[in-house]
Formats: sequence, structure tokens, C-alpha cells
Amino acid sequence: MSPAARAYADAVNARDLDALVAAFAPDAEIIDVTRSIRGREAIRRWAGDEVIGGTLRILSIAERRADGQRLLVHWAPAGSAGRRAHYDFTIGDGLIVRADLQYA
Repeated sequence: MSPAARAYADAVNARDLDALVAAFAPDAEIIDVTRSIRGREAIRRWAGDEVIGGTLRILSIAERRADGQRLLVHWAPAGSAGRRAHYDFTIGDGLIVRADLQYA
């Protein structure tokens, strides 16, 4: 797994908002099902409201590419049993430049 994707997963599980935001490039974009979240400040708000407090388990690496990878994960928001999702990370200069998060 790429170090940036690992940093994201570790930050979620450690409930470390600063580390989560630091895994992203300054102008990164997250596609959260149908919503677009762009830039570190927007990512900080989104993660603080919706991600920190949940748990993320990596089930497998579904696809490896030169610029990233697609992971099969089990995502459980706080207070939820959770479900499977595909997290597709595009990496540039060691940071996440795009994350497409879709339920499986």
C-alpha cells in the first residue's frame, strides 16, 4: 500500500485529524459518493464532521497503478456497523491528490 494511503487509514483509526489532512496535497479533491470536497480546509471540515471517530479496515488492494491504487475497505462511521467501500487514491509527490470513496 502507498505510504499516503496508509497514512490516511492510520490517521482515521488514530482519530488524528491533523495527520489525516497532512496526507493530502493542498489542492486535493475527495469524491465522497456524489459530493466533491476540495482543498485541505474543506477536507479538514469534512473529516472532522464525518470521518474522525469511525474505523477503517483495509480488506485488500483491488488495483495497483503507477499513480495510486484502489482499496477494498470496511468503513464504519461512529455508531455504525459499517459496510464495504472502494477507496481509489491517486498519489502525486507522496500525497493524496484525489480520493474517490464509493460504497461497494
